[in-house]
Amino acid sequence: MAIASPSAPSFSASFYCNRAESARFPRFSTVRLRRARPPTPKLSITSRLNSSTASNGFASPDNGNDLHYELQHSSNHRRRGSPVFVTLPADAVSPAGEMRRRKVMPQSFRALAAAGVEGVVMEIWWGIVERDVPGVYDWQGYVEIVKLARRCGLKVRAVIAFHQCGTGPGDPFWIPLPRWVLQEIDKDPDLAYSDRFGRRNMEYISLGCDILPVLHGRSPIQAYADFMRNFRDTFRSFLGGLITGVQVGMGPAGELRYPSCPSQKLGWAWRSRELGDFQCYDKYMLASLNVCAREIGMREWENGGPIGAGNLMHNPENTEFFRSDGSWKTPYGEFFLEWYSRMLLQHGERICREAETIFRGTEVSTSSKVAGIYWHYDTPSHPSELTAGYYNTSSRDGYLPIARMFGRYGFTMCCSGFEMQDVEEQQMNPTSSPEGFLRQLLLAARICNVPLEGENSSTGLDDESFLQVLKTSKLYSDGVKNPAFSFNFVRMDKNLFEYHNWVSFSRFVRQMSDTNMRRAKSDFGGGDFCPSTTSAANVGVVLAY
Repeated sequence: MAIASPSAPSFSASFYCNRAESARFPRFSTVRLRRARPPTPKLSITSRLNSSTASNGFASPDNGNDLHYELQHSSNHRRRGSPVFVTLPADAVSPAGEMRRRKVMPQSFRALAAAGVEGVVMEIWWGIVERDVPGVYDWQGYVEIVKLARRCGLKVRAVIAFHQCGTGPGDPFWIPLPRWVLQEIDKDPDLAYSDRFGRRNMEYISLGCDILPVLHGRSPIQAYADFMRNFRDTFRSFLGGLITGVQVGMGPAGELRYPSCPSQKLGWAWRSRELGDFQCYDKYMLASLNVCAREIGMREWENGGPIGAGNLMHNPENTEFFRSDGSWKTPYGEFFLEWYSRMLLQHGERICREAETIFRGTEVSTSSKVAGIYWHYDTPSHPSELTAGYYNTSSRDGYLPIARMFGRYGFTMCCSGFEMQDVEEQQMNPTSSPEGFLRQLLLAARICNVPLEGENSSTGLDDESFLQVLKTSKLYSDGVKNPAFSFNFVRMDKNLFEYHNWVSFSRFVRQMSDTNMRRAKSDFGGGDFCPSTTSAANVGVVLAY
């Protein structure tokens, strides 16, 4: 159903999370915990919000399903420090545009609000909203989520996802590009990225055709802008107060990068050896390369990417292009890498310009995401970064130009991997350095005065990983008078509400609010955590287990 403006449905629900409802969440990997504990039944959360808290904007939901209430962001509920948001399941809205888990979602939202979470991150999929006909938008499922968040006292960050989700029709989280876009790709396969072997990647439309009218008379940039404009008009009454941020997708997985490595592979253990492939072989990318090579009189450079880049799983030192003294240092290598990365920056700038214009005056922050590709960071050529479009080597900073671009348009920069540690990653690949990569990226953000959003890469976080997030965030915030840092926990699932995992997560939220590392080390280092005497109890929540 296409809608022009949001309607105003009412929401009410009892606040009890039982086993049957919890089981309706999708299956995710189990969260690992360092300290062994005896088995504990699943967490049930019951609201006990009494009359003494009503003056702070809370009302008890125990009066039945007819009660409509909103949890306000009181001064006691939100502390100073770095706010934490929680990303919703990717399939929070069905392919038909309907909100899923109608019984469990309200209970989960109230639990998050009780723990001190600032809000939720809601991914809005192009392939759902504009799925059948160009220019016809169905926002209904997302409107319901936003209004539910308002009733539960949570803010919303909207992620506008112009990319594919999942690996294929058999994936329970499969969300392809809109059908009419796929039909155009069928007619013209070069709308999809291609590598030197002719393998097409369907996750995101090739940026080579950004400004060409290849989508029913519109260019991809125009289609993205129309989508953002319709989002703004539909959710206008929520923008700035309830919806506080809009993250705009710029590539595969929503990240400003090329699909040098299929997104699903990035979660595999052996990704640490993946070089990636240059994505410059569709006719639109080749046409641009051709023009640039001819402009400098080097026609022999116009026919494609580097020769000798090796296979995906090669040791970089065994390749002609990526080895320490390889051709990435030659005039040709520098020309190609400069063109390849500049095309990516131009793509990002086009979207930033459109988004800044569309959301100007709405009081929402805009952001975009940079990929955390660190598995060859300690090599001179950084091959996996180069193939992704980041011209970052031992002698060149590839992230400072991106930070400057975001700064020009008032964008926040988002990146994942905040829980990663070199000591663990280097057991699989000695040249990997997530901490080194993040240090460089965070420094670029600080230099350009760009606000930062952090994310975790793995869904299962133990106490040590939460502590690593706190430490990494301080690389950005230390010495800054008013650091603009927040964290997106990826993502909400049934394991989050297991008792011990919920205890760890609630402690982490409190520590991010307190921004006191000495206390963080103490809390995470030992001792049991009693939720009835901490942040959860501050808003009257009893954890029954």
